Amino acid sequence: MLLIVRPANCSLKRYCGVSYRRITTSISSLSHDSNHPVRSEKIENRRRKMMLSKILRVDHAGEVGADRIYAGQMAVLGKTEYGPVIQEMWDQEKAHVNKFRELLPEYKVRPTIMLPLWNIAGFALGAGTALLGKEGAMACTIAVEEVIGGHYDRQLRELLNEDPEKYKELLEVIKQFRDDELEHMETGIEYDGEKAPFYSLLKSVIQVGCHGAIWVSERI
Repeated sequence: MLLIVRPANCSLKRYCGVSYRRITTSISSLSHDSNHPVRSEKIENRRRKMMLSKILRVDHAGEVGADRIYAGQMAVLGKTEYGPVIQEMWDQEKAHVNKFRELLPEYKVRPTIMLPLWNIAGFALGAGTALLGKEGAMACTIAVEEVIGGHYDRQLRELLNEDPEKYKELLEVIKQFRDDELEHMETGIEYDGEKAPFYSLLKSVIQVGCHGAIWVSERI
């Protein structure tokens, strides 16, 4: 606090008025500084909450979409010799969805409002590409899992930079799911997904759609 003693010959208007303003400004500054750590902590907590909400909401949405894609593929190719391969990948996606369903309430995060659309779009994409044959279905798998694997990689870097101890459980979950998705991508390559008709165009279109779905699901 700043205190100034007024000389006897000083006018009240010229000197004491200035002193009063300086004193009140100093008091206000002290009050502002004392509340600053509390306010900063609230801002930081809000930022972390938004980060986690974005991560969990989009990951849940992505796994729901992947689950529906494999459901669509199985509807077309389930009784062929490739059915067991698709079923194995689908079973892993079901486990991923169930895990994120557990994590959403644990972290107090709501799912995206776009889930009904992703359900329909995912099934349509899976069934539609499977109608092109085994190669079409596997091309879809390559395209989708490549995007999801890269997306998980970015999330891992973000959480590691944030606080690896605090988010240890989430890091382990995302790392395991990332590895599963990349394994699915390799399966798609192994089963001739790159030999699908118009593979490059098909892959590009699917990946543009995936990136769009990610952008939307992170926000609403």
